[in-house]
Amino acid sequence: MTVAKISVLVLDCAEPVELAEFYSSFLDAEIRVGPDPDFLEIIGNAGVHLAVRRDHGYAPASWPRPESSQQAHLRILVSRGEIDEAERELIALGARPLDTKDNGGPRDTRLYSDPAGHSFTLAILT
Repeated sequence: MTVAKISVLVLDCAEPVELAEFYSSFLDAEIRVGPDPDFLEIIGNAGVHLAVRRDHGYAPASWPRPESSQQAHLRILVSRGEIDEAERELIALGARPLDTKDNGGPRDTRLYSDPAGHSFTLAILT
């Protein structure tokens, strides 16, 4: 018998409700609260499954310093015609642009940090 498995990327943060609201709003997903109020899942119909967890000693990584290099990286894919609209939505929700130069080409990628300081990329769905 094969055991069913689900993979979930968990992001540590100081304020899990705030970070869950950021991602659920942008990804059009719901927030699920389980028995541990410091662990929230973000689940959407398009295969989205993230979680956020309170870390009382959380300190955001600073990009691009090598001594605090990223350990995981979220890549959010959108259609070419909607990347500018997605960028505006992210900024309105509290994302901070980190590296968005040289946009518009066939490999258009834009790097941001979420409200807790995790870097992520907005890229073209190919």
